[in-house]
Amino acid sequence: EHVAHVVQAYKSAFFARRQEGRIHEPLYEGVGELLTRLHSAGWLLAVATGKSDRGLNTCLDAHGIDHLFVSLQTADRHPSKPHPAMLEAALNEARAAPVDAVMIGDTSFDMIMASDAGVRALGVEWGYHDADELRASGAEDVARDAAHLEELL
Repeated sequence: EHVAHVVQAYKSAFFARRQEGRIHEPLYEGVGELLTRLHSAGWLLAVATGKSDRGLNTCLDAHGIDHLFVSLQTADRHPSKPHPAMLEAALNEARAAPVDAVMIGDTSFDMIMASDAGVRALGVEWGYHDADELRASGAEDVARDAAHLEELL
């Protein structure tokens, strides 16, 4: 019971600070522009994240990019990664076949999720796990930055 109280207090404090504008989650350099170019070129973009619905929506709204995505999948509605449920739901909403999709991620869990869903996996160096770990977990390649990611796509 004490742990649940502490967790709830943390969540409430974090949400209040975010609402006050005291927490900012910047996009990595070039990513916003890349997402816009991909969307304009007809790519169907989706998010599969360990964030909550509230956290993801706040982040997307803050950057004005929520309109770029056809599917938003979070840990609120799916088992944790690397379970493929989030990715499978995104594919279903986008009406896309696994063979026509690519998962871009920064953790080994993302790469395993992609593999388990039959989807091509690309890693990015600027996140949580390093390039070697991403490759060992199934990444076809690992992008150094947004420009390199665009080349790999």
